[in-house]
Amino acid sequence: MSLLRHDLYIGPIGAYIDPPFPAKKALITHGHADHARAGHDSVLATHETIGIIKRRYGVDAAKNYQGVSYGETVNMGEVAATFYPAGHILGSAQILLESKGQRIVVSGDYKRRDDGTTVPFEPVKCDIFVTEATFGLPVFQHPDAHAEISKLLTSVKNFPDRSHLIATYSLGKAQRVIKLLRLAGYDDPIYLHGSMINMCAFYQENGVDLGDLRKATGLLKGALKGQVVIAPPSATKEVWARRMYDPVIAMASGWMTIKQRAKASGVELPLVISDHADWNELITTIPETGAGEVWVTHGREDALVHWCQTQGLKAAPLHLQGREEDQMEDAA
Repeated sequence: MSLLRHDLYIGPIGAYIDPPFPAKKALITHGHADHARAGHDSVLATHETIGIIKRRYGVDAAKNYQGVSYGETVNMGEVAATFYPAGHILGSAQILLESKGQRIVVSGDYKRRDDGTTVPFEPVKCDIFVTEATFGLPVFQHPDAHAEISKLLTSVKNFPDRSHLIATYSLGKAQRVIKLLRLAGYDDPIYLHGSMINMCAFYQENGVDLGDLRKATGLLKGALKGQVVIAPPSATKEVWARRMYDPVIAMASGWMTIKQRAKASGVELPLVISDHADWNELITTIPETGAGEVWVTHGREDALVHWCQTQGLKAAPLHLQGREEDQMEDAA
């Protein structure tokens, strides 16, 4: 029996990694909805990821939970599983599976840049490396996130009477943008759409200082004049957004590299800030693992598979159910 199938089923222990359906046993890399679902009997994940699952889906999202810390190994029969930092969002992990001398790392989603809200990514030596390829094309080369935040702060300075509405995902990206603003010296209150408050509170409870955060919804028209406001992308079209004073619409996403996407979304200020590895980081990470075989999932699989093959590596795409691009865009 193989240790890991291409659908991320761990044969010897009857468990799945990030299953998109209710499973008897699930090992979860992180708390985003395309990786963490409700309905599993048993969940093994980092303590932070379990906290996120409970906050998003309720404490009964799984029947049983087992939380682990980074570097901690859980022995399950002939398989040992160790969780290592992925640097994607709070609690995100790569999972190292070891059995009979074979080492397989399932990376989940990962980024290589330290942002002050996550434990930084660690390359893990393995025989097979399962990597994402959300931005697996050479065109995706993300700029320095601090420089993107500088663009935002320049706009705030140049248009002091306008609200700045930043559209971004509520788990991971919102907290990263807030932290980047704080690191850049922005100490004013930051206003949040109501849907952002729960996850920001969770980050703060776990030691991530986000400064003065206030609820933006329910305020009178004009109250947000000159303020920085963070909301999910869908909220920028709500009636609520009309209460802002001549807002500058910004969006923080790796997809903002593609100018047509920004224009089509009505984004005036695109901010290329991604929680995923870009092309250069992907092709740097793979050799660091020492893997002779690479499995590529959810994203631009073909280009990265081809690159691996030119490097003499065995490589194959994984077309996993529930990993379609449109389910991941907000998190990118």
